[in-house]
Amino acid sequence: MNVLVPLLVGGVLLAVASRFYGGFLAKWLGIDEKRKTPAVAQEDGRDFVPTRPHILFAHHFSAIAGAGPIVGPTMALLYGYAPGWFWIILGGIFFGAAHDLSALFVSVRSGGRSMAEIARTTLGSAGFTLFILFSLMMIILVTSAFLALTSISLTSMWPLAKLGLDASQTVLNTVPGPKGEPLGVIGGIASMSVIIVTLFSPLLGYLVYKRRLPTLAAYGIAAAVCALSIVAGFHWPVRFSELSFGLPWPLDGWEVSLLGTQVWMLILSVYVLFAAGVPVWLILQPRDFINVQILYVGIVLLVVGLVSAGLQGAQLGAPAANLAEGTAKLGLIWPMLFITIACGAISGFHSMVASGTSAKQVSSERYVKRIGYDAMLLESLLALCVLVVVGSMLAFGDYKSILFPTGAAAKSNPALAFSLAVGHLLNMGLGIPTAFGTVFGILLIEGFVITTLDAAVRLNRYLFEELWEIILGKGRVPAVMRHPWFNSGLSVALMLFLAWTNAFLALWPIFAAANQLLAALSLIAVSAWLVTKGGKRRPLVTLVPAVAMLVTTGVSLVILLERYVRDAQWSLVVADIALLALSLGVAILAIFLRRKPAPVAAAAAPSRGGEA
Repeated sequence: MNVLVPLLVGGVLLAVASRFYGGFLAKWLGIDEKRKTPAVAQEDGRDFVPTRPHILFAHHFSAIAGAGPIVGPTMALLYGYAPGWFWIILGGIFFGAAHDLSALFVSVRSGGRSMAEIARTTLGSAGFTLFILFSLMMIILVTSAFLALTSISLTSMWPLAKLGLDASQTVLNTVPGPKGEPLGVIGGIASMSVIIVTLFSPLLGYLVYKRRLPTLAAYGIAAAVCALSIVAGFHWPVRFSELSFGLPWPLDGWEVSLLGTQVWMLILSVYVLFAAGVPVWLILQPRDFINVQILYVGIVLLVVGLVSAGLQGAQLGAPAANLAEGTAKLGLIWPMLFITIACGAISGFHSMVASGTSAKQVSSERYVKRIGYDAMLLESLLALCVLVVVGSMLAFGDYKSILFPTGAAAKSNPALAFSLAVGHLLNMGLGIPTAFGTVFGILLIEGFVITTLDAAVRLNRYLFEELWEIILGKGRVPAVMRHPWFNSGLSVALMLFLAWTNAFLALWPIFAAANQLLAALSLIAVSAWLVTKGGKRRPLVTLVPAVAMLVTTGVSLVILLERYVRDAQWSLVVADIALLALSLGVAILAIFLRRKPAPVAAAAAPSRGGEA
């Protein structure tokens, strides 16, 4: 099948959904552009700020479109491209986009409250506690999965011959492979780029937020930093082979050996701990500003490259269906496919973004549909492009050897599979050398992942502070447990422990299950809000996907529990059991949803701009 068929059919369906189903949901929810939003009614110049819609859309999309829509579709391709295509399109339209739109709308109507606060006002303290616990577990699991993924991808190498280079080339540094063949050091280029972007971020942050550097100049500096970091990466790639160092007396002669992936885990953990504790303008915001340049360029190149390659006759080489092998390595297509594609179809993390920041910046309700529904559809388009690119530009045998390698020391590397596919696409579609395109693919995914790591650990810091107040009560939390470094350090320690002791292939499905359980809880909270408000809005379009994801993730957790017990992965067994217990709590909330929640005291009172 020509690559243009799934791309164009999927793109048209997403566009039609935006026009019709998105429009239906907007009317069903009762979007009213004459109504003041919290950003207008509560404007404070800090959190509540009316923002131009195209700027807010860019911020919202860059926040929700992490590495998930790249990694998930890449892994799910093992089932064949057809199952993944259907779930991305149908899930994105009826599940994910409906979830994002309804979460943003309800937060706007609730005075810009977070989804956890909405859960407290509609489902009581139980819903609030469940939301906090789900969020904590999901973020710990996603950061550990992304830490493992990053450490593997930053040490990626691939045979020169498959990159279109011969042994005499000088583009990439090389090392001898297991059979003596020269391997190009790909990940080391991205490693140097990541280091340079991070080092330049405080300078850009200072210029933008302290010296009020004009926006156009800031874009120019960010683009220059991106280009400089890539050039430096080609000249001085970072490579950790095996580091050994002796410890001084009294352990003289004792040595510790760290493989390259473990070195990167430690380095990234130290960086994330630091980034989570310093002001956001110093590292977090300027890093996002620089990385988003690569994000936008990457999406444009993917779409243009696919169209050009399709016009040249590029075909999908992956099978349409490969259920036997997919089931053997990933599990039954239902429920495992539906959690493997953790983003791109539906993601609970999006409700945290929608209600955490975006709802406080919407200048008019007329933009809620564009930001909530359409941004999710754009993420589905990104996931669709990834599925088609990897399925057409990477030989299926190479794909399986990278993602599902044999041998005890071999590690799954979906970032490398995606990057190699991007390299071949840009070579065929746009004439860019394969090696350069591959490096760009690594840079694209690394920018997503590292930005997610530091932002997520900072968010976990806040969630732990909330959790201690739930457990010990307000005013009773010891000072040390309120300190930012304590909660950041706890988040980083849990992330590092899970990543160090578990393989990426084991971490991804349990993170995905937690993420989509969070989506189910968000949809239940939204449904409860609709029930309490009454009127013509019946919550079937939110409650049906909520129950569907609750059942899907519950079954997947039972399957994963058996797998983790069999493989003696006890830390994941504990996490799995905890998620199952939380799922039971969500199910109870769903069963008694039609019971009107007891009124919550002053905390539930609508703030300015909220619905009375």
